[in-house]
Amino acid sequence: MTRINVPPTRSNLLRMKQELKFAREGYEILDKKREVLTTELIHVAHEAEMLQQQVWKLLEAAHRALEKAELTMGQEHVEWAALAVNKTVEVQVKYRGVMGVPIPVIEARGEPPAMPYSLGDTRATLDEASAAFREVLSRIPELSELTTSVWRVARELRKTQRRVNALQYIFIPDYEDTIAFIESALEEREREETFRLKRLKTKTARPTIGPPTREYEQPYRDISAGKKSLVYRDIGGGKSPIYRDISGGGPRSGEFG
Repeated sequence: MTRINVPPTRSNLLRMKQELKFAREGYEILDKKREVLTTELIHVAHEAEMLQQQVWKLLEAAHRALEKAELTMGQEHVEWAALAVNKTVEVQVKYRGVMGVPIPVIEARGEPPAMPYSLGDTRATLDEASAAFREVLSRIPELSELTTSVWRVARELRKTQRRVNALQYIFIPDYEDTIAFIESALEEREREETFRLKRLKTKTARPTIGPPTREYEQPYRDISAGKKSLVYRDIGGGKSPIYRDISGGGPRSGEFG
């Protein structure tokens, strides 16, 4: 079995299932057609075989009668007598269908005259040969109809058999194998996605290592004991503030503004 080369997607899975359904329906139809054609072929072939044996026997008897006529009358005289036949059989061909196969239906009209030559210069052996060939001629249209039907039905049956085998042993197994592969790939993809989501959820819910960190709000402490809070303290006695140079130099003063 050969898997069809298609990507494992859901759309391709639906398309493969639809095509597999269509292939199975076609297989059922062709299988029924094969059964009908097989039955028709057996029936027509049996009739054709029986009629062909009868025609061969009639032809054999007709040729023996013709040989007797040639011995008694001479070959040239028999040929001149045969030229007197100026009328033949008209054939009309129609068709009938058997599971889509055109089967010919041959209708013969008319027949050669029973005695187209004169009785004065002929013998009875010629009359026997003429009657035998007229009998063969009356069976020829039916035999040709059955023979043609056998060949056409057999050819169509052979084509149908090849199509049935192709569907049964090639196309349907390929579609089934492809569908199984796509379903397996999709299930594997779903399992991977489910595992990934579970792992992500587990990682998100896992506690951190170490003591938990807490944020404390530092309360405001009033150091003024109920009095007004000291925002600015002037250590200069109302004068300008004094800045001290801690680098070793003397004090220096400056005014703001």
